[in-house]
Amino acid sequence: MERFTISLDEKLAKEFDRLIRERGYDNRSEAVRDILREKLEASRLAREEAPDCIAALSYIYNHHERDLAERLTAQSHAHHDLTVSTMHAHLDHDNCLETVILRGPTAAVRAFADSVTAERGVRHGALNLIPADVNAGRKHHHGHHHGPDHPYHVHSRPKS
Repeated sequence: MERFTISLDEKLAKEFDRLIRERGYDNRSEAVRDILREKLEASRLAREEAPDCIAALSYIYNHHERDLAERLTAQSHAHHDLTVSTMHAHLDHDNCLETVILRGPTAAVRAFADSVTAERGVRHGALNLIPADVNAGRKHHHGHHHGPDHPYHVHSRPKS
């Protein structure tokens, strides 16, 4: 573990301590680590140095919108290679919230998210991308490589 010291003016330190309490951190170090990870991830994504990611796409839509539910389902099926899981919640008589967990090439995940949120009737779309090392190799849970006909699972690890 590497240590460093920073200096903050009194006002900024008080605001930071308030934020730490609100978010439930035990100490400043935990909060600073999370802030640094967030900034590093944003920087990697902005510089397109994160070829792969894991992501959560959330959106609200009116299920009465003509054929929208079917169009959204068709998009998920068309991108089944990116879609890990979908959670669906009924908010009221008209609106539904869906959250789709995605994994794969960052550009493809962004394109899928853009196409979903651009659908007529979809509102409040938000994509949370996390740069990741996605090991798409065929590996058994013991780490042994297997041939192309052997079932496999994918390992993903956040970059920071």
